[in-house]
Amino acid sequence: MNPTTSRLDVIDALRGFAIVSIMLLHNIEHFDFYFSPTGLPAWLQALDKVIWDSMFFLFGGKSYAIFALLFGMTFYIQHHNRELKGEDFRARFAWRLVLLLGFGLVNSMFYHGDILSIYAVLGLALIPVARLRGGIVLPIAIVLLLQPYAWLEFIQALPNPDEKLADPASWVYFGRANEYMKNGSATQVWWGNLTNGKIGVIRWSWENGRIFQIPALFMLGMLAGRKGMFQISPENKRRWRHILAVAAVAFVPLYLMRTYPESWGLGEALRRPLLVIITSWSNLAFMTVLVSSFALLFYSWRWLEIFSPLGRMSLTSYVVQSIIGTTIYYGFGLGMYQYTGASFALLIGITLALLQRQFSVWWLRRHKQGPLETLWHKATWAGSPR
Repeated sequence: MNPTTSRLDVIDALRGFAIVSIMLLHNIEHFDFYFSPTGLPAWLQALDKVIWDSMFFLFGGKSYAIFALLFGMTFYIQHHNRELKGEDFRARFAWRLVLLLGFGLVNSMFYHGDILSIYAVLGLALIPVARLRGGIVLPIAIVLLLQPYAWLEFIQALPNPDEKLADPASWVYFGRANEYMKNGSATQVWWGNLTNGKIGVIRWSWENGRIFQIPALFMLGMLAGRKGMFQISPENKRRWRHILAVAAVAFVPLYLMRTYPESWGLGEALRRPLLVIITSWSNLAFMTVLVSSFALLFYSWRWLEIFSPLGRMSLTSYVVQSIIGTTIYYGFGLGMYQYTGASFALLIGITLALLQRQFSVWWLRRHKQGPLETLWHKATWAGSPR
């Protein structure tokens, strides 16, 4: 299977799976408007907690990472295909990222947690490494995954390990966001998300190590593309089994450390940066468990292709879910944040995911790509004879 066709199977299905998991998470979070309705019966509160904890265990910090991995994989496919024609894709890719930033800023109006704009900026990291051999790219990715800034904070805290730390700076921005999400008009929400909300999300991404993890995942996705990891073959089946075993073994101690940081016996100034490091590694390990399990199941469970239509329209699906979701939950819309705990919000998310899939199926019967994908594609190659 060549790089051009490899994306049509497991990659599209995996991307669609990530879209669905993101949809479900965003719904139980009320699209970053955290609010627990009052007056719920005890049994429903207990069920809400189980659902909340289960969904974040499965997908929190993992779904976006799957997207990042596949972003790097897609870059490899596009770069390789142009390389076969004797062309250098890197300048065109930079323009493509500018366009993605535009999509991301529009999406950020509706949902300040938008990841597209962050991917657009951090995606520039792929340009200087695109033609480097894997023996150079892999160490760069590993250094980024090690969370160097968090280790610097850890070292700086060694002289005063019990120093009381201020709350993360992002909390101030999110506190302001809750006010306009609750009481603001649509235009107030959109402006607030683009200004206050976007700054808060960038700060939060920095505080939690994602600014380092995301470009590392891009590079790993590119390397996976070079190795043909998502092509269907007996060799890849053995590879994914080995990767699954290693990731599962690594995840258990990392998760326990992350869950019980008080057992470390360290002061707050040391514990906070170390928790960022351990959490990022734990999420990486479980994301790898999800990806390798999905790849292995895809060999025999081709019904997983039900996610493929959403994967082929991932940009459209992601933006549309932000527009619809915030209209459902925020105060300027239906205000459902005040009535829905995790249980009912999950049901809403499942319903929306099913509707989005059916729309994707309907659209793709009539068009080669989703509407935003078509716009992105045409703008990417504007002025090129191709």
